[in-house]
Amino acid sequence: MAETTDESKCEANDPDREICLCFHVSRRKIENFIRINQPKRPAQLSECFGAGTGCGWCRSYLTLLFEAHRNELNDGSSVNLSIPSSESYQQMRQVYREKEKR
Repeated sequence: MAETTDESKCEANDPDREICLCFHVSRRKIENFIRINQPKRPAQLSECFGAGTGCGWCRSYLTLLFEAHRNELNDGSSVNLSIPSSESYQQMRQVYREKEKR
């Protein structure tokens, strides 16, 4: 498992960090979509610039963001999102896509 540094923690919380690499959808766009549109299911996040509809790699992270915002609304708590560094995220996505081609 990758070591977590202060820099990678900061990067994971960067609102301009791309979550959906296929359609270049940032965390900020997704969080604003959730706040404004209040989707009932994670699948509805696909309405946010097509997030999650390309290769599918980001769907688990979209679900994490959805759950985090739902928990914040329900009890005021926040969820610590475990998103790898941009470089690791892209490498893991590439492996995922290679497996999908088989």
